[in-house]
Amino acid sequence: MAEKIKLIDVSKCTGCRGCQLACKQWNQMPARQTTNTGSYQNPPDLQWNTWMLIRFQEINDGGSVKWLFRKDGCMHCTDAGCIKACPSGALYRTEFGTVALDQKKCIGCKECIAACPFDVPRYNSETGKIYKCDLCYSRLYNGLIPACAKACPTGAIKFGDKEEMLKVAQKRLEELKKEGFEDATIYGDQFLNGTHVMYVLAEKPAAYDKLPLTPTISPAIGIWKDVLKPLSLIASGGVIAGAFLHYVLHGPKKPKEDMPDKSA
Repeated sequence: MAEKIKLIDVSKCTGCRGCQLACKQWNQMPARQTTNTGSYQNPPDLQWNTWMLIRFQEINDGGSVKWLFRKDGCMHCTDAGCIKACPSGALYRTEFGTVALDQKKCIGCKECIAACPFDVPRYNSETGKIYKCDLCYSRLYNGLIPACAKACPTGAIKFGDKEEMLKVAQKRLEELKKEGFEDATIYGDQFLNGTHVMYVLAEKPAAYDKLPLTPTISPAIGIWKDVLKPLSLIASGGVIAGAFLHYVLHGPKKPKEDMPDKSA
């Protein structure tokens, strides 16, 4: 199965939030009351019931106002800190290279929240579970594209095989450069062994709210996943093996019966 990429061209995004609504609808996420904070952005941030969000920014561009829109959500990293940190195996990599979440295995430990360099997973205190975008795994499994890409009216969101999307991104970058967007760049494939969500940005990455310049995961997470966790499993296996060997050699341990009193 070829790796898949969702490519987001922010220069084509009109901030219509069709993708945001489609995500909620397909994943049957309930709406919640929100508070206006003086921005068209709603809700203010990602939530357990909002897996993707269109971020709105108003910036000063030489005396005039420029609006920046960015579709925010899980980046589906190849070297995913959330998968490394998850102790229950609830977070896992799919055959498409994306990161999915098995709610039945989630124990609500919140380790993935601390491990994600993009601040994506969200916790629901009522269910005790973590929630995040799984790139519409149920749709991908059935040969469909993600709901957000399906709903986008401007073609800002594209989805396809990794090699094809990399070519599309490079071609669009060259077009933006010719149109005068000198700071345009491709974001995503150069981090964490590649992400399965990528951006074509019209501005420098630093211009976009909550987009880390150099996303990394803590070395401690790698030590836990690659060293400490395997050792703990080996130790646990040793205890189980020792108990089994004792059973084979000595049989089940039975309580000693009271001996008869021979003093009479």
